[in-house]
Amino acid sequence: MKCSAIPGSHRNLLGGGGVVTLTTIMPDGQPQITPIWSNLDGGAVLVNTMRGFRKERNMRGNPQVTLLAYDPENPLRCIEVRGMVVEMGEVGAPEHLDTLTQLYLHHADARFFGNCVPAELRSTYVPIKIRIVPAHIRTEG
Repeated sequence: MKCSAIPGSHRNLLGGGGVVTLTTIMPDGQPQITPIWSNLDGGAVLVNTMRGFRKERNMRGNPQVTLLAYDPENPLRCIEVRGMVVEMGEVGAPEHLDTLTQLYLHHADARFFGNCVPAELRSTYVPIKIRIVPAHIRTEG
């Protein structure tokens, strides 16, 4: 798989500064789009979901995904990343989810379970950290 580099001019959109959507493919071939939070780890995009959620099941069935992020202050400035899910797992996923929560809520002490959803859901939801490697990138603005 060819890996494309995320240009510096648009890295902030995927690193917590943009509005991001994730497109996965349903078992029947229909696209499924979900708003998500993301950050970057080198050249990869990291996202998080919960075990059993539709997007998690879709990515296990078909690891090809598309991310679209745009600048909320200039919606014509955007980045599309078509890529491949190369890793999905529970290791480090709760900590990553808290990192995303802090990044998006702009609060250093924020926790996903407690600040975004009720704390008692921690016993029901199992976070899954997902690593996406870009294969094709398109930018505007």
